[in-house]
Amino acid sequence: MSIPIYDCFDSYYKFPFGAVERTTELVFRLNIPIDHHITECSIVMFRPGFKEKFSSLENEGIKELNGERFYVFKGSYIPEHTGLHHYYFTLVGNCGRRYIKRQGASRGGFDDGELFQLTVYDEGMTTPEWLKGGVMYQIFPDRFAKGTPDPENEPQIPVDRQLHINWSDMPVWQPNEKGIVTNSDYFGGNLKGVQEKLHYLRDLGVTCIYFNPIFESHENHRYSTANYERIDMLMGTGEEFTELCQKADEMGIKIILDGVFSHTGADSVYFNKFGRYGDHSGAFRDPESPYRDWYSFINYPNTYESWWGFTNLPNVNENNPSYTEYICGDGGILQKWIKAGAAGWRLDVADELPDEFIDNLRIAVKKMGEDKVIFGEVWEDASNKESYGVRRRYLNGKQLDSVMNYPFRECILNYVKYSDPTPLKDGVMTIIEHYPKPCVDILMNFLSTHDTERAITRLAGEDMGWNDRRWQSEHKLSPQQYVYGVALMKCAMVLQFFLPGVPCIYYADEAGQEGYKDPFNRRTYPWGEEDKGLISFTSELGRIRASSKAFAKGTMKFIDVTSDYCIFRREDAEAGEAAVIYLNKSHKARNFLLHETVGNCKSFKVMRHESERTCGKLHVSPYDYDVVLVKL
Repeated sequence: MSIPIYDCFDSYYKFPFGAVERTTELVFRLNIPIDHHITECSIVMFRPGFKEKFSSLENEGIKELNGERFYVFKGSYIPEHTGLHHYYFTLVGNCGRRYIKRQGASRGGFDDGELFQLTVYDEGMTTPEWLKGGVMYQIFPDRFAKGTPDPENEPQIPVDRQLHINWSDMPVWQPNEKGIVTNSDYFGGNLKGVQEKLHYLRDLGVTCIYFNPIFESHENHRYSTANYERIDMLMGTGEEFTELCQKADEMGIKIILDGVFSHTGADSVYFNKFGRYGDHSGAFRDPESPYRDWYSFINYPNTYESWWGFTNLPNVNENNPSYTEYICGDGGILQKWIKAGAAGWRLDVADELPDEFIDNLRIAVKKMGEDKVIFGEVWEDASNKESYGVRRRYLNGKQLDSVMNYPFRECILNYVKYSDPTPLKDGVMTIIEHYPKPCVDILMNFLSTHDTERAITRLAGEDMGWNDRRWQSEHKLSPQQYVYGVALMKCAMVLQFFLPGVPCIYYADEAGQEGYKDPFNRRTYPWGEEDKGLISFTSELGRIRASSKAFAKGTMKFIDVTSDYCIFRREDAEAGEAAVIYLNKSHKARNFLLHETVGNCKSFKVMRHESERTCGKLHVSPYDYDVVLVKL
């Protein structure tokens, strides 16, 4: 049967599409083959932990499509509660009772399968408008840029930090004589360096910088916070941070910070395991310390709960009143750095932060303005995420604005590398269906991060598998692999920039930087040796993205996806604009028929290959793309 019984991605079957506000009326339709002689049809909706609710669907008669005849059943449901819902359909006929459940990502089939998902969020939920349609840029602070030295104000480098003289060195990856990787080698990237590169970022199309941690820490990744109240000495000062925010804002760029609130460093003013902050301060050395109850000691002081067993990262009790007040209280850490110029926060390991803490965090951030943004690090589908036995409510309207979009990353890279179109379509549309539209509009769409291998290495290099750091340090792309990797990287970036959400460029991806996982994915930006062709390509993507409102809040529809090409449409009916994206990811040139994809419109504009448009066809070279902007 070619006509589906039910398709949750198609607004004919479920309207409106996707997640909905509470009390929204949903209309459902089923196409049931007439030979089933169905007499009753109901939708069964329930929330986990609550009883099922049955709503009847009425038989609207027989409809014929493509030579097939169906009974069309139609009904509605109004969700009264926010949160995760599931549903299926039950049918009664001469074959007894049957069920329509999810078989595949969107389709419904008889009897066996999973339940369909419905996400219901708070009425009036909004997310910051300034980010929609923009471009983010993630900076690992020590490795992006080192500002012009000021001999009179050079920081005093602690004796336990090693500063590389050569900017292009390989980061230290070998353990020391005790078998420990100390993460104590630094390259000196700092706030001044970022400020000096603001023009570069603006020309790239960047509207938001996301910093990995910049606070005082004694490891180069700075996820082992030593003092939330101070910028790390090698990064700069609080005054320099404020100046950077002001200069960036003048160029239309805002800055968000990384909040590491599930743990601190053992080498910190709060824990002070090694005595750096005095002999009688910190929870480890002083049982009367005001920070003592922030931590969970099993056998004081030497045995304590730590993040994934790393004793250099002692866990905190986030809901301890003193800790919550310190981070989330009026004038606390969150508000201090927003007052200093930050536009919001990205929350490290959000699934390890309790709901109550995130609730308090949101209140604190939004007190500084509804335009202040909150992102969470969630690697899975955030709409149905469970952590530590709790169903999370990140996206229901009172916690996160949006999340890091790991599912899109996997969909994009796997499609570009392996050419299977089904996981791309199903994976992208599932996230769009499950997430509230305001969250979708600002999803952090990245191809690489500080926690993953570089995208170009993932696409064109040898599979890392279970190979260790020594293997990773010895393997890089050959010249032939690099050329192929750039071609694939461009294809991936087209999807990254034009699918719903906000593209988030991991620093130096646009310059052709490669590398496997930490620390090889954290090499310095290759100033003077960057791939200028790839940078120019990235800038072009940013310019095209900024040229249509369809990319800010537009709906998403795949028109045709094969192993060789992908065509999809973004449309903002309210703005009267649409964009059709043509990606040719094969090694052969291709002609696309414009009338099949542009449709009826007042006018349209081919953005890149207008001279190659003839007789209603658009010619696109191998591993290339074009965008057609449409006025509705």
